[in-house]
Amino acid sequence: MTFPQLVLTFFSDYILNLLIFIVFISVIMSWLIAFNVINAHNQFVAMVWRFTTALTEPILRPIRSVLPNLGGIDLSPLVLLLAIYFLRAVIDTQLCPLAGPVQYCY
Repeated sequence: MTFPQLVLTFFSDYILNLLIFIVFISVIMSWLIAFNVINAHNQFVAMVWRFTTALTEPILRPIRSVLPNLGGIDLSPLVLLLAIYFLRAVIDTQLCPLAGPVQYCY
């Protein structure tokens, strides 16, 4: 296995975990803003909301265009999380055995 493949295998888990964390923050913030639990006009809340939206919308928009309209229910984050877990499973089962010892993959 070449060095770039090893780096990709090693850091992909951390990057995917970070993306999962950001998707969860985005979903929870959308609920809290929708139910007026947090104020979207607060400067810090608006900054966090813009940050999470800027990171997740380019990924979620194509998923939303494929999914049927279910009214107020948005299943695109769930589809994205399932795709991330599937991608992690593929990386763990296909690329990690090529990397060598188990400690380098997990």
